[in-house]
Amino acid sequence: MNTRANTPAIVLLSGGLDSATVCAMALEKGHRVYALSFNYGQRHGIELIAAAKLAHVMGVEDHMIADLDLAKVTRSALTGQLEVPKHDSIEDMSGDIGDKIPDTYVPARNILFITIAAARAEAVGASDIYLGINALDYSGYPDCRPEFIEAMQHTLNVGTKQGVEGNPFTLHAPLIHMTKAEIIREGTRLGVDYSLTRSCYDPDENGLACGHCDSCLLRKRGFTRAGIPDPTQYA
Repeated sequence: MNTRANTPAIVLLSGGLDSATVCAMALEKGHRVYALSFNYGQRHGIELIAAAKLAHVMGVEDHMIADLDLAKVTRSALTGQLEVPKHDSIEDMSGDIGDKIPDTYVPARNILFITIAAARAEAVGASDIYLGINALDYSGYPDCRPEFIEAMQHTLNVGTKQGVEGNPFTLHAPLIHMTKAEIIREGTRLGVDYSLTRSCYDPDENGLACGHCDSCLLRKRGFTRAGIPDPTQYA
């Protein structure tokens, strides 16, 4: 018996491949999904259009886009202050994946996103928060690791009314130990329309993926290894 069926849950929905898969997983568990996206000054703002389409198609309970202008307080390739690193292959990516933190890291982004998700969760009576964080096929961000999730969950449960009154938060990161290929296979099983998702860090003016940033390279390799056609439109 699924004791979480028909309970509200927050899903961080960026509009990318991973978050769409996690949203489908939360829906399969029977949650009433409250999707939360962020307009944080990202140069790839097209992902928010993708998030809205996904929320509609997947039939979530509610979708909110919160404004959080990190471009004013951070330096990152994703918020426009630095160039997005480009490569011809996974092997050309600077350093080993997970060894060097790339310029696409946005300082404290996931800390802020999860904190706001917890505030939203308290507002709608949810104790479950779903994240598309992955620690295998990823760019090496420190806020995508299991120890980060564990620490954030503890912080939320000692620093919120809901946590100290006996209804603790659970941070779900079901993709954290999955390869991109495994994620794609799971999402395909769940019926995710990956043609609606956007993963590129530096799309062109028409929204076409560059094909050479870390996110594009990992996405392309994932579809290849999964044996599933890549529906992405590349420039």
